[in-house]
Amino acid sequence: MTDETAPWGRVDETGTVYVREAAGERVVGQYPDGTPEEALAYFERKFTELAGQVTLLEQRVKRGAPAADVAKTVKTLGASIAGANAVGNLAALQARIEALGGTVSELTEKQSEEAKALVAQALAEREAMVVEAETLAAQDPAKAQWKQVTATLDDIFARWQKHQTDGPRLPKNESNELWKRFRAARATIDGHRKAFFAELDSVHKDARATKQALVEKAEALISKGADGIPAYRALLDDWKAAGRAGKKFDDALWAKFKDAGDALYSAKSEIDAKDNVEFEANLALKLELLAEAEPLISETDRVKAKEALLSIQKRWDKIGKVPREQVKVVEDRLRKVEAAVRKLDEDHWQRNNPERQQREEGFLGQLTEAIAKLERELEAAKAGGDKKKIAEAQEALDARRAWLGALKN
Repeated sequence: MTDETAPWGRVDETGTVYVREAAGERVVGQYPDGTPEEALAYFERKFTELAGQVTLLEQRVKRGAPAADVAKTVKTLGASIAGANAVGNLAALQARIEALGGTVSELTEKQSEEAKALVAQALAEREAMVVEAETLAAQDPAKAQWKQVTATLDDIFARWQKHQTDGPRLPKNESNELWKRFRAARATIDGHRKAFFAELDSVHKDARATKQALVEKAEALISKGADGIPAYRALLDDWKAAGRAGKKFDDALWAKFKDAGDALYSAKSEIDAKDNVEFEANLALKLELLAEAEPLISETDRVKAKEALLSIQKRWDKIGKVPREQVKVVEDRLRKVEAAVRKLDEDHWQRNNPERQQREEGFLGQLTEAIAKLERELEAAKAGGDKKKIAEAQEALDARRAWLGALKN
């Protein structure tokens, strides 16, 4: 039985299946245990599978699949289609594969350019990391913040490793050269860091020894009580100049040094507390003297004021000390009284200075004569009716009379 209606294949009486091609019919297989329709459908499904693979490859090409993979698949599928045991338009399928072959050339060129661009960008990014590391390596080790430098270098290295894993494969020569530069910068930083901390450790050891000695000296002062405070203050200056011994040692040594100081100041506080009992009584007495002294600020009799102040000052000195926080308060109040009394005395001397009096009397006589002369000139000007001379004479006369009034006052 034959099926002339099937366009791409037929089945003969023996169950042999043929595919029609440009060169004629070709046997693709047998399906003796089924109907002709089942036999033909079986080999058409094989064609459909091949067509599906071609369609899938076409879609991969559109998505930009790697050209090498596409070329390999094109070759494999082309060989599978040629002489395929399948029924269908194998020639059209072969044409689609050949068309993909031309696309592979374009895809290869495009992807090659893209790959070059990605490599160039990756090299620039890797170069930027190297420059970052070299910049860190060029810093003055004495001024470097090593915790920050270490963190930054670790971050650069982490980015470097991620770039190697996720980025495109770089040319071996360029990649090796960049790694050598990065490794050299990192080695320089490590060397500087080790040298810095070695020197710092030496400095810390010296400071530690110095501060340990200061602690021992401070502790030796405890037995002197408050009398040891001046020496302790000197030791404190030495402590500040000793430098750092490392946080762990600094904290422990400072605790001991401070304990010694606390003991000394505690002894002083006990003495101050006892003294304050006496000083509070002294303060009460001095406040009474101030109540007696402050009215002298408004006194006008200098002799009386001086005598009263002298008496107050003698009693003031005999009383003794007052609490420290009250010293300036009461002393300032007494100074104000002393200044007022002193001004009374200075004003009296100014008024009764013989030389000054003699100068004033001589000038007073001259001024009186000038006033009399101006009065005569004014009368003459009035008699003559000269308004200008009258005004000038009056102005000069008024000025000298003002001087005279000021001298008499």
